[in-house]
Amino acid sequence: MHEECLHTLGNLTLTAYNPNLSNHTFSEKRDKEGKGLRYSPLFLNRGLGEVKNWDEDAIKVRAERLTSRFLEVWPAPNLPAEVLDEYRPEADDTTGFSIDDHPNLHNSPTRELFEAFRNQVMELDPGVVREEFWKNYVAYKADRNFVVVDPLAKQLKLGLNIDFSEIRDERGICVDISGRGSSVSYDVEVRLSQIEDLPYIIGLVRQALDRQLDNAGEG
Repeated sequence: MHEECLHTLGNLTLTAYNPNLSNHTFSEKRDKEGKGLRYSPLFLNRGLGEVKNWDEDAIKVRAERLTSRFLEVWPAPNLPAEVLDEYRPEADDTTGFSIDDHPNLHNSPTRELFEAFRNQVMELDPGVVREEFWKNYVAYKADRNFVVVDPLAKQLKLGLNIDFSEIRDERGICVDISGRGSSVSYDVEVRLSQIEDLPYIIGLVRQALDRQLDNAGEG
């Protein structure tokens, strides 16, 4: 219970006397003359002077009270649908291609492998990761491509948009193709031919996505 509640809203507050209250018992923090929580003028501490035992129930009750108050002070905006529509992203259907444009994904073993792969890639960051079909490949992107897929007859050829020197590949299955020249810009290539290898491959793909998101955060 201590681990679950320690850093939750109901168990947190503000005080100017933290060094004085320190790790004392709740009753000492509550009643210390002039500095205890019962003497606090802050709304956050209202009612703490009357609490007898600081336990899980007390924490939950306080969290519910504060949450209700916060929702009154900072309500969610209530905007007309026509206003919200102006800010909703439009569906990205600009490539003109679809899964039907990839013959190796027509009712083949590669199709099953691709479906399993795409499902897990889209789950890496739902709402952020997007899928785009192009003539020769399928791209997965956040801000830009972080992995592209070339569906071959019996396997998926994957291009990862991350420097080869940065990829953590304990199995040593990634290939450095930087400098070879390609119509698709990526430095790391890896092949997926059996479903058993999918968890490991997704771990490599996640590195490329995380690297892109980290760079966006640094910018």
